Amino acid sequence: MRVGHKCVVVLVLVLLHPLRCPAADSRPTAISLYSARLTSNHIEHFLTDEELDFKASYLLALAVSHSFGGWRDNLSYGLEAQLVKHFNLQTHWEVNLLGILRWEKFLWDAWLDTSAAFGLGASYATDKPEIEIQNDGETARTLVYLMFELAAVPFKSQPQWEIITRIHHRSNAFGLVAEDGGSNALALGLRYRF
Repeated sequence: MRVGHKCVVVLVLVLLHPLRCPAADSRPTAISLYSARLTSNHIEHFLTDEELDFKASYLLALAVSHSFGGWRDNLSYGLEAQLVKHFNLQTHWEVNLLGILRWEKFLWDAWLDTSAAFGLGASYATDKPEIEIQNDGETARTLVYLMFELAAVPFKSQPQWEIITRIHHRSNAFGLVAEDGGSNALALGLRYRF
């Protein structure tokens, strides 16, 4: 068995045999709905004081996620599938499938229950996104998908509802999957856990 096949087998075994995470097990499945506005910025600009250059292009995403387990009460892992519709400057559909790592515990959780997540996977667009062509000169339909998210439970009496903000990112992965292409959108939405 080749090394690549061994890695896939180990990953499947880990996903099928979770380490038990009480935070994730209480409501392991979620549906999220969020809207985002695209920018011409690179992803590192979201972490600096550089002004974001928003475009007149939007997306609406429906995501279904499931947490399979985690480590103690701190970290959970799972999968998410997204169906995305773009509006205005681009009108294509986008499908994303990603693995997610979520940090569940923060010092201020007694006042505002918060989590932070990172997701990595694949993204497929039904047409070459116009914003990506404007940003980089060219793009591809299939790119790498990244997600960075902060989520908060606004009401302790309704712990199944979360407000989410995320960076919705398509990337050529420094030329690994395509010569050029990539886009970033800043999103705000709601999640319902069950």
